[in-house]
Amino acid sequence: MKTLIVALLILWLVLSVLGALLEGLFWLLVIGVIAFLATAAWGWFKLRSTP
Repeated sequence: MKTLIVALLILWLVLSVLGALLEGLFWLLVIGVIAFLATAAWGWFKLRSTP
């Protein structure tokens, strides 16, 4: 479970950086940041609740 969350976080981070660097792909940056934050919050709550 932890590896899936880390892999998704890395994927969203790469998409965000790609969106920031490439001209005209600002929407990719926005989606990447939203997905990164959602995955981080989900993973934080999920991993904290398991003993």
